[in-house]
Amino acid sequence: MTKAIKPRTRPRLSHVDEKGRVQMVDVTDKPETDREAIAEAVVRMNAAAIRAIRRKEVKKGDPLQTARLAGMLAAKRTADLIPLCHPLPLSLVEVLMEARPRGYVIRSRVRTTGRTGVEMEALVAVATAALTLYDMLKAVDRAMVIGPIRLLEKRGGRSGHYRRT
Repeated sequence: MTKAIKPRTRPRLSHVDEKGRVQMVDVTDKPETDREAIAEAVVRMNAAAIRAIRRKEVKKGDPLQTARLAGMLAAKRTADLIPLCHPLPLSLVEVLMEARPRGYVIRSRVRTTGRTGVEMEALVAVATAALTLYDMLKAVDRAMVIGPIRLLEKRGGRSGHYRRT
């Protein structure tokens, strides 16, 4: 007797309906939970750019503080930038810069209590902060490299806790 083999089904993407059209996910019935996401971006730059930051010689002003503020603002505007993101009332947006020998690591922590996660807000924060560093330092180093940009951790919601290993 042969066993019937079930065809393998692909996981359904939540932002695509049965006709293949993009849609915003309806989160009405999801419970509100505490949610948090941590993301990171790396910016590698030449010694002259690093020196200009540390000696406060950047003509446009302090690139680290400007990038931090840009990242915070961007996190709050994520739904305006990413079409299918829900606008969220964020309770915390932190953007921190850590000096490295060849540049900076940017980390963001975003929190809310809501029906959907804040991963995109955390990622948009670090990406925007990295782009702001590039903008402020491009006169010194046009060869800066941004990346990787990645989610490090998320908590809350149905999918639970994720930590990049």
